[in-house]
Amino acid sequence: MNSLSFSASAKSENFVGRDFVFSAINNFLHRYPKGYFTIVGVPGSGKSTILDQLVLQNPDIIYYNAQIPGKNRVEEFLTDVCRQLIRKFQSLLNSENLDFDNYDSSVFSLLLQQISERLAPESKLIIIIDGLEAINLEHQAIGTNLFYLPRYLPDQVYFIFARRPYKKSHTGLLIEAPSQVLDLSDFQRENREDVKEFIRRKLTAETQSSQRNLTPLTPLPYKGMGEQEFSNSPLLPGEGLGVRFNENEDNFMYVQQVLTAFAEGFYDENDVNNFPLGLESYYQQHWEKMQGDGFSDIAVNVLRVLTTGEMQPMSALAISQVINEDVFDVMEVMEQWLEFMQEFRKGKEVKYQLYHHGFRLWLREFFLISRKIKFARNN
Repeated sequence: MNSLSFSASAKSENFVGRDFVFSAINNFLHRYPKGYFTIVGVPGSGKSTILDQLVLQNPDIIYYNAQIPGKNRVEEFLTDVCRQLIRKFQSLLNSENLDFDNYDSSVFSLLLQQISERLAPESKLIIIIDGLEAINLEHQAIGTNLFYLPRYLPDQVYFIFARRPYKKSHTGLLIEAPSQVLDLSDFQRENREDVKEFIRRKLTAETQSSQRNLTPLTPLPYKGMGEQEFSNSPLLPGEGLGVRFNENEDNFMYVQQVLTAFAEGFYDENDVNNFPLGLESYYQQHWEKMQGDGFSDIAVNVLRVLTTGEMQPMSALAISQVINEDVFDVMEVMEQWLEFMQEFRKGKEVKYQLYHHGFRLWLREFFLISRKIKFARNN
């Protein structure tokens, strides 16, 4: 591998912005001889797409996605990644010391060590793992690192992760190597600018398509609108898109799904309150994970508070007072749902809000329908 430098010039045609992320990764790779770099972001914030760009720019990167069904257990990870390492770095390996029938953590560590010792001075071995929150720990020894990732790293070896928000005391990793966490929520202005640029490109693509007398990208309410008109239009429940996005609407998954749904004629001018099928499925996955093995009465009451009206961020104490429950029980629920929440800290006070306006609206509608079904069954 050559010396790495991730830059905007290598981005794919449909990728927008995220320069602050690439800059941070570049600085980390050049500052430290090895280490762990973690990108943290709420669902739909673009983490996976960022990782895809890193791989696109350098095909020697080892990539693993723990979110893919059947890929969240340590056995699958070690087998897949060890095979990738052997295939891409075969010329650097001493095969006599490797057991090709048993890809366990010791073989993984040996591969990393051998590759590290034989890499050219300016080269780096980078392993990307997407979706750390999806890892199933049932098949690992208690207290071990996620996927048995090494506590100590050989030189020129780097791991880059993407994961949803998590409690800092529950990283799942005990490491003795340089590390850095980049939380996308700390870059609200940059995120909003990137979303605005994404929308601008969609509008430009539609205009160019129409001018070529081809099937336009969108036979939609915003067809022919200027950017300002589009930004102020009520395309979404309670919000417009573009420059009037508030801090909770800078979500790439949401924007992409909604624009695509408009382009495919999912919405018409008289009905913009439905959710595209892609978002419905995405939110349903959230809901199933939030339920876990069961859903307590306290959890139900907490969720009703979080989905009520145009709710502002609330502390666990304030929520506990509304539902008349112990604050520690409320805190336990919030910690279980942390990957779907936004945290707002002011001094020692922490307030919570569901990570995204669209998800809150979906949950509110979901609860309304559920109550109607339950009422109908009881009567």
